[in-house]
Amino acid sequence: MATPYDGKVGIWHWKGDSIAEDSIEALCRTIKKWAPAVTQVWVKTSDGEHWQGEFDTDRNLAIDGPASVDKWVRILDSFGLEFHAWAVVKGQNITAEADRIIEVCNRPGVRSMILDVEPYSGFWTVGKDPIRPFMTRIRRGIGGRFHVGMAVDPRPRHKASIFPDEWRPFVNSVHLQVYWDTFQRPYDEVLDEAYRTWGDYGLPLYPVMPGKAPRDEIKAGREYAIKRHKAAGMSWWRFGLIGPIEFPVINQPMEAIDDGGTTPEPPPAKGRYGIEIVVTPDKPQYRDGAHGGGDTGSLLKKFKNTWGWTCKYKKTVKESSQVWARWDPQLVASGWYEVSAFVPARHATTERARYKLHGAIGAPSELVIPVRQADYYNVWVPLGVYQFDANNATAGVVFLNDLTGEDDKEIAFDAIRWRQVVGITPTEKYLADGYDSPVGTAAERRGDKLWPGNWFDATGFDRLYRVGTPNQAYHTGADLNMNEPYWDADAHSPVYAAASGVVVFADRLPGWGNVIVIRHDPLISTGQVLYGRYAHVEGVRVQVGDRVVRGQQICKVGNADGLFTYHLHFDLSPTTILETQPWHWPRMNRTELRANYINPLEFILNHRPKDR
Repeated sequence: MATPYDGKVGIWHWKGDSIAEDSIEALCRTIKKWAPAVTQVWVKTSDGEHWQGEFDTDRNLAIDGPASVDKWVRILDSFGLEFHAWAVVKGQNITAEADRIIEVCNRPGVRSMILDVEPYSGFWTVGKDPIRPFMTRIRRGIGGRFHVGMAVDPRPRHKASIFPDEWRPFVNSVHLQVYWDTFQRPYDEVLDEAYRTWGDYGLPLYPVMPGKAPRDEIKAGREYAIKRHKAAGMSWWRFGLIGPIEFPVINQPMEAIDDGGTTPEPPPAKGRYGIEIVVTPDKPQYRDGAHGGGDTGSLLKKFKNTWGWTCKYKKTVKESSQVWARWDPQLVASGWYEVSAFVPARHATTERARYKLHGAIGAPSELVIPVRQADYYNVWVPLGVYQFDANNATAGVVFLNDLTGEDDKEIAFDAIRWRQVVGITPTEKYLADGYDSPVGTAAERRGDKLWPGNWFDATGFDRLYRVGTPNQAYHTGADLNMNEPYWDADAHSPVYAAASGVVVFADRLPGWGNVIVIRHDPLISTGQVLYGRYAHVEGVRVQVGDRVVRGQQICKVGNADGLFTYHLHFDLSPTTILETQPWHWPRMNRTELRANYINPLEFILNHRPKDR
C-alpha cells in the first residue's frame, strides 16, 4: 500500500516557542543546510478543539487557522519541502475538534494528517465510544482518498487502551514512536517490539525516531529499521531537539542497506569509500576450527545478532587456544581498505581480543590488533587502513582465536568488513603508524622537536588557566601559538591531521568557532583509538565522512571570529566523548578531564611514525 511517506524522511515540528528559529524561512534554511535529505515537515496544527497557535507566543510560526496553514505550505514549497499536518486528538468536543482537522486537510498543499493517539492525560482518554463518530465526521469532511496516519506509543501494554480496532477503518498508516532513549532500552529491542506489536494491524508501519538519542544509536537505529524491518520511510522527533551532532546522521536518504556481499556505493568523493565487502559467520568466506582438529560445534555457541546474521561466541581461554576463526574477503581489486570488526551487544565481554591481519603491503606478515570488545555495543570497530595486493591470496585475511589470558569472559566471532578507500592517491603511508604535530612546516613536523619551530603551548595540559574569571578551568589539551617573528604570526597558518582517520564533526559551535573532530585510526602498535579536536579554526577543507591522512591539511589557524587571539586548540581523547559532544568542556571537574583527555604533547612524543 503506497503512502506519502514512502522513500521520504520527515521531521516533526511542535511549536515556534520550542525552537531557536524565528520564522518559517529560518526553519527551512536550517533544514536545507543541515539535513537536505529531509523533504517533509510535519507541523502541529491543533490540540483537541484548539488551534495550536493558542499555545504559541511566536506569531511568525503560529498556526491560528487556514491562513496560517496556507502560509506554511507556501514557504515550505518554495524551499522544496512538503507540508504534513499532525494533531493531538482528545475527543472531548468531537465536533469542534473534527472541524479543526477538516479545515487543515482541505487546504491546498497539505499532503497528509497524522493523528497523535495516546492513552495519557492530555490525549485520548474518553474511551472507545467517541472514536467512530469522530472519525466518521472527519472522513465525510475530507473524503476517503486523503491520507490519515496515526501516531502511537508502540509498547504492548498501551495498544489496547487506545482501542485500535475502532480507528482501523479510518486510518491509512501507523507511525511507531520508538523512543528508545526515553524508554531507556536498546534501540533494537524497542524496534523489534514495536513491529511485533503492530505487525498484524494490516497497515504500513513507519518509525518515529528519537532525534536526540546518542549519535551512534541514531545511526545504528536508522539502519536497523531499514534493514531489519524494511522501513520504507521514517520521521524524526523533533525540530528544536535535533542539533549539530544529530543532523549529519539524520541527513540520510531512505535506501536499502545490504547486509553483506560486495555492494557498490554511490560515486565517491575525495577520501570516501568504494567497494564494500562484509563476511559474516554464516557465509562461505568464513571458516572456524578446533586446534588439533575436530568439530567446533560443542565449543562455539550461536545466536542471531542485532542485524539478523549468525554470530558465534565462547568463553575465553586463559592459557591455550581451543578454537580459531578465519575471514577471507577474496579481494578482486587492489588498493587501500579500511578493515573493521563488528562487535555485538551480547557475548562480547573480553578486554583482550587479538585480531590478526594478513597481507598488508609494507607491514609484517601478520599484524596483531588488540580490541577491547567489552567497550563496544553493536558497532563496527576500525582495525585500521591498509593497502592490499589482490593477487596475494592472503590479502586482507583476518584471524581470531579465543586465547585472551582471561577467565570468565566471552569473546564474539562476528562479521568483518573491508571498505575500499577511493579518491586519494596516498603520498605517505596510509596507516595508523603514528602521530605528528598538527602545526608547523613539513620539515618541522618531521623533526624531533615538539612543539615544532617557533610554536609553543600557551596553556598546557591539565593546567588551571583564566584564574579568577568566570571561565576558570583546567585545560584539556594544548593551545598552540606562534608569536615569532611577530605577534599572531600563526594567523591563517595551515593545520594538518595529526594522524589518519575519519572526520566525525566539522562545523561551527557557540563559544568555539569552527571545530573539526577526527576519529583517528587505531595505532598499529597498540590498537588505541583517539579522537582529535581541532578548534577555533577557519578555512575548513573537510566534511563529515571524509577520510584524511596524516599530514593532510584540514583547515587554517583561526580566532573563532574574534573571540580569541589566533591559536589552535588541540586535544586528544581516548573516549568517544568528542564524537557525541564535540563541545565538551569539563571546566573545573578535574576527574572528568583526566577520564576523557590525555596530554597531547606526551602522547605524540611517544608515538611518532616509524620514519621519524
